[in-house]
Amino acid sequence: MYVSMMKFARHMIIPASILCSSMVMAADKQAGKHLVMHGNDRGATACLACHGLNGEGNAATAFPRLAGLNATYLAKQLHDFKNDTRLNSIMQPIAKALNDREIENAAAYFASLKPPAASGHADDSQADDGKALVELGAWDETVPACVQCHGPGARGVGTTFPPLAGQHASYLVAQLNDWKEGRRKNDPLHLMHGIASRLGEGQIKAVAAYLSTLKPVH
Repeated sequence: MYVSMMKFARHMIIPASILCSSMVMAADKQAGKHLVMHGNDRGATACLACHGLNGEGNAATAFPRLAGLNATYLAKQLHDFKNDTRLNSIMQPIAKALNDREIENAAAYFASLKPPAASGHADDSQADDGKALVELGAWDETVPACVQCHGPGARGVGTTFPPLAGQHASYLVAQLNDWKEGRRKNDPLHLMHGIASRLGEGQIKAVAAYLSTLKPVH
């Protein structure tokens, strides 16, 4: 099946992103659920241990919400962990213990879950500063608005720019700092390093706090 699709794609010049997306859509969500709940016998622990029974994540430990995120985006992140393109001491060994089909199945399962309601909190000053950066940016500091790439309400755009609305602030802060310090580099054209490097500590916290209060979408 896979070989046939690749031959067809070669003749029809189908973009790889579309092919990857269709393969994830054909994944086995029930098998993905079993993997999420139990892991496998090759060293991959159950995803729920860190990301929760319903993919809600854990704000206290900065584990991200995965429920309702785009399946192709999730699969890419797992492949990046597996290939050492994205670094994380917890996720890299887990991803390396997954085969391609398991990655597709797990991603499809998490994508099928309804995201929980936003539970973030921002004080008044954080909310104002964060909202301004998310919706308008800071052009005097060459910082574009988050919504320019991540869409209205930071709900995500396509398979490349993930939704940020309702994501845990602790995780967003950690990722922005990783982009800023060059520890994370798996973004398109390295856009996030340039943006994050121009944000101060207070701005990063304000953006993350505000985004965590927004209603996530499925």
